Amino acid sequence: MLTLRMAHDPAPPERPPESRNVQAVQVARLYYVQGLTTDAIATELGLSRPKVSRLLSHARRSGLVEIRIHDPEGQAQSLETRLHARYPFLHAQVVSVPQGSPETLWLERTAAAAAAALTGLLRPGMTVGLAWGTTLNAVGHALTPRPVPGLTFVQLNGSANAADFMSGFVTETILRFARNFSAGAQLFPVPTFFDDPATKRAMWRERSVRHVLDLQQKAGLLIYSVGSVDASTPSHVYSAGYLDAGDLAALNAGGAVGDIATVFYRADGNDAGLSLNARASGPPLSLIRDASQSLCVVSGLGKAAALHAALAGKLMRRLIVDEVTARAVLELGDRAGA
Repeated sequence: MLTLRMAHDPAPPERPPESRNVQAVQVARLYYVQGLTTDAIATELGLSRPKVSRLLSHARRSGLVEIRIHDPEGQAQSLETRLHARYPFLHAQVVSVPQGSPETLWLERTAAAAAAALTGLLRPGMTVGLAWGTTLNAVGHALTPRPVPGLTFVQLNGSANAADFMSGFVTETILRFARNFSAGAQLFPVPTFFDDPATKRAMWRERSVRHVLDLQQKAGLLIYSVGSVDASTPSHVYSAGYLDAGDLAALNAGGAVGDIATVFYRADGNDAGLSLNARASGPPLSLIRDASQSLCVVSGLGKAAALHAALAGKLMRRLIVDEVTARAVLELGDRAGA
């Protein structure tokens, strides 16, 4: 943001009305306040363009115009410092967004920042665990093509349901990352949620499934977001028919506030006793918590509670978040005393 303070038009009786200072203020008003170009000002006032430029320089040098830059990055850096002070384990990058801008723009800018950050995180030969969802889909669209030799992306949670068979949303998200980096892709063709925990236990004994689970365990980097039913742009798992009314009621009764890769947790980051997790295909939260490297990408006020809970549970190492959501998370911590 650019703030200008302009001195009052000086009009002392001993000076003629067209003194240099008066002209300089007049030119400055047209340039800074009304947004006219130097050509337009020269035409309007009957001056040469060089004369207009000299008057603008005089206005700045003499203090008739003061330019103050309010750097939004400075606010972002302050939020990063506060997040690290509260969560010492966390490396946070806070993304500046224009005041009053819509959440769709927050997501766009946060996704772009995450896409840029991946350049420094991905290494040849690395296996990367990748969750799917609205946020990661946005990150995928923001990627810049760059081959990384020997890179493999492995899907962290299953996506098989009728909705995804029709839309291809999840598969396309994973493959977009793989194509962008000329990498391999290991999909996870199991249901997002099994109907019966016993079916999941049996499936987890299959060699083809064990292969994917082993890749997840060996991943050198995990990439994910947090899900929330309260997000203004609902997380894909909540909006695409993966959960029925009974599932949502059970999560509410159990105190769930969010999920990572379709594994749900409470306000303290704990997932113990949430029955739906026994049917979920996502990795145990211990894998998320103990990962050597992880990147969580979050945008939107509706995700603030879910992010605050994930931080309470130390469910990430690195976070990229928009500044409005970051501020909301810190305020939740202030109210909770943590």
